[in-house]
Amino acid sequence: MELNYRALVGNILLFFLILGMSASVNFSYFKKQMTNFRAISTGIFLQFIILPGLGFAVVKIANLDFVWGITLLIITASPGGAYSNLYCSLFNADMALSVTMTAVSTILAIGFLPLNVYIYSKLAYSNDPVLETLDWTSLGITIVVVILAVSSGISLTYIIGSKPIGKKLRTIANAFGNICGISLVLFTSLFPEGGRILLNDREPIFYYVPMMPMLFGLLFSNIISTLMVLKRPERVTVSVECVYQNTSIAMTSCLALFQGEDQSRGLALALWYTGMQGAIILVYCVIAWKIGWTMAPSNENFIKSLLQNYQEFNKDDTNNKDDINNKDDTNSEKIAEENKDISSDSELGDGIISV
Repeated sequence: MELNYRALVGNILLFFLILGMSASVNFSYFKKQMTNFRAISTGIFLQFIILPGLGFAVVKIANLDFVWGITLLIITASPGGAYSNLYCSLFNADMALSVTMTAVSTILAIGFLPLNVYIYSKLAYSNDPVLETLDWTSLGITIVVVILAVSSGISLTYIIGSKPIGKKLRTIANAFGNICGISLVLFTSLFPEGGRILLNDREPIFYYVPMMPMLFGLLFSNIISTLMVLKRPERVTVSVECVYQNTSIAMTSCLALFQGEDQSRGLALALWYTGMQGAIILVYCVIAWKIGWTMAPSNENFIKSLLQNYQEFNKDDTNNKDDINNKDDTNSEKIAEENKDISSDSELGDGIISV
């Protein structure tokens, strides 16, 4: 059997990307957020039930061919992308919930990713003999890589995270994961089997169909999170987490599943989805900020709102410090009054003795 070096390199980069992202999670976030059952369960429902279902609906309605259809199904079945945390941080959605949701979705993807891909690919192409040509072994290898990477990263940060070197480890892991992610995008776009990936001169369906799961995903996310009575910053967070996918899994799958022109076509769709999800989430976050759904004041200067941290845990720390200062001031005033009373009593006593 001929070695598919593109799939091999892709899986190696994917492993270290997800390992780095998983190892960058601070377990203290879990302790704070795992009790937020309503927000997390809503996010999980949107991530693994709503978005994969929307992906399947779009594939069927648009009648996408096998290569683009399978690629889109893998994308919408994947866990959330790590850069969703960046958007939630910049636009001051619930950052702690975002980090927790990314980690939880990555862990749950161990079961949900293969299940959703199998179910929806069978439903979408049940009568298409081309489904029998799908290399389930190669897809399974990519899924095993994801499972091993998540398990290794979570274990690493659990064992070392609480030690003094833990913070440095998370910083290095995050940077290393980012480097591997960028390398994977460059590798898949510059060295596919079918030649360099080009996004221009494609059929119109190529450009607008991949955006449909994103747009409807945002719509359903906001409706459902509002019905669940989540806080407004939480609604923004679960919406971003629902739509912003880890497309590197789909890219690696394309390297393993397809050859020649089919490989280039599948990678092109994954790259297009990657760019468009960033643009759509950016617009959504700006709108959410302006209507007062984030922690940043809607009338704040745009640049300042991006640079300033308005996260609730910082506000809590500030409030705690203010409370302590207020208590100190109150205690100081009480002590001063007591000293004044004591001084008055002393003066009165001195006066009586003198008389």
